[in-house]
Amino acid sequence: MALSEQLKPLQGTTTEAEFIALTPDGYKHELVDGEVTTMPTSFIHDILAANFIAMLKRFAKGLGFVAASQAGFRMVSGNIRCPDASFTCKDRYPDGRPCEGFGDASPDICIEVISPSENQADMLRKIGEYFESGARQVWLVIPETERVILFTSPIDMRTLTGDDELTAGDILPDFKCVVKELFELD
Repeated sequence: MALSEQLKPLQGTTTEAEFIALTPDGYKHELVDGEVTTMPTSFIHDILAANFIAMLKRFAKGLGFVAASQAGFRMVSGNIRCPDASFTCKDRYPDGRPCEGFGDASPDICIEVISPSENQADMLRKIGEYFESGARQVWLVIPETERVILFTSPIDMRTLTGDDELTAGDILPDFKCVVKELFELD
C-alpha cells in the first residue's frame, strides 16, 4: 500500500472547481482529501523560496519551467499540492509549453521550505505523493538549521549543510550551488 493511502484521512467535500474559485487571502492553500488546507508562511520562508527560484532559473532556460508556491499540481491521490518552488522539465509537455490551470503531475523537482507549523506526518505524506505523481527529487529546506534534505525517492535521502554542494542530477545537469548560499537573506 502506498504511503499516501496509509495516511489518508476521511474525505472532505471541496471540489477542484470550488478550490480554484477561492478568493486570494495571502495564504498558501492546498486541496488535501477534499479539504482546503491553509499554510501560513513567513517573510523568511518566502525569501528562502525565492532564493531557490532565482538559483534554479539561471539553469532552467530552454529546459523547463520554474514555478513558485501558487502553482498547483494534481497528485495521483487526487490532492492538489503546491510546492514552495518547483522545476518541471519542458519535455513532459507534448508541445513543450506549460498547461493552463493545474499541472497534471508532480514537478520533477519539488522544494518545500519547512515552517514551524508543519506536521512531520503530513510532510512525509506529501513527499510520498510527490514521488507517486512523478517527482524525481524533493528538497526539504530546514531554515532553523540551514540544511537541505535531498530526497531521490521517498526513502533515499541525503542531508546537506554549509559548504556541501546541492545538485539536481540529470534533471538539470549544470545546476549546482553551495547550500549556505541558499540561506543568505540579503
